[in-house]
Amino acid sequence: MWLAEKINDHGIGNGISMILFANILSGGAAAVQSLINMVPFTGIGEWKLDNEVLGYILGALEVLISLAVALAAVILVVWFTNSERRIKVIYAKKVVGRKMYGGQKTNLPLKMNMAGVMPVIFASSIVSIPATIAAFIPNSGFAKFVTDWLSQVSPIYIVIFIVLVVAFSYFYIAISFNPVEVANNIRSNGGAIIGIRPQEMAPFIKKILNRVTLMGAVFLVIIAAVPMIVGAIVTAVGGNFTSLAFAGTSLLIVVGVALETVRDLEAQLSMRNYKGFLD
Repeated sequence: MWLAEKINDHGIGNGISMILFANILSGGAAAVQSLINMVPFTGIGEWKLDNEVLGYILGALEVLISLAVALAAVILVVWFTNSERRIKVIYAKKVVGRKMYGGQKTNLPLKMNMAGVMPVIFASSIVSIPATIAAFIPNSGFAKFVTDWLSQVSPIYIVIFIVLVVAFSYFYIAISFNPVEVANNIRSNGGAIIGIRPQEMAPFIKKILNRVTLMGAVFLVIIAAVPMIVGAIVTAVGGNFTSLAFAGTSLLIVVGVALETVRDLEAQLSMRNYKGFLD
């Protein structure tokens, strides 16, 4: 935390995020080693491949598929993180002295992934509690139950994780965004949502927010839970594809910090080059 504060004081901010970003990227060497180990394909489970040349061809194909999936996941995260649902708002004209104010049209942007990575972090913390308790009593029946039914490749673990991600997505939005307050601010500034009566603005914003939150929750489930499902299936058939699994939480943190850093750098450059509208 001290180092993060120093980064905030002497850098562009996001100290904690930058440390997490560096920690995740430091695992790149291990990922490359996993790719190299996947090239000599020997078989799946009890089925063994005798042809060495064919094994290298299949291993190289497996590596190419893994890289393509990773690239597609990064593109999906970047695209969805920058996506937003815009609600059109218009402000009434008013005359103050000899000047006229208002009358412009603007948008109320709602981020598609407004909750960010927090629902995934909350869900991961909750589902890891039984494993943490079992670590203190390794020879008990509870530890055996956790190993058999609540491991990271078990269907029960994955279902609980998905349900918690969706629930925490709605919970996080409920405590961080108030549609009634937003609607009151728009009305107090002389604005209105096009095609919506003033008394119906808050329910309308809430309805749109629920739809956006659902889309964000589905996105988080795809990014965080689908790799777990694929890993569970491959592990069940005796494969080793899970050695290259790129955690959805790590991917969201890396992309989010990278985009935020780019925006901060652009803002810093704009401020340094701005000399005032009279110059």
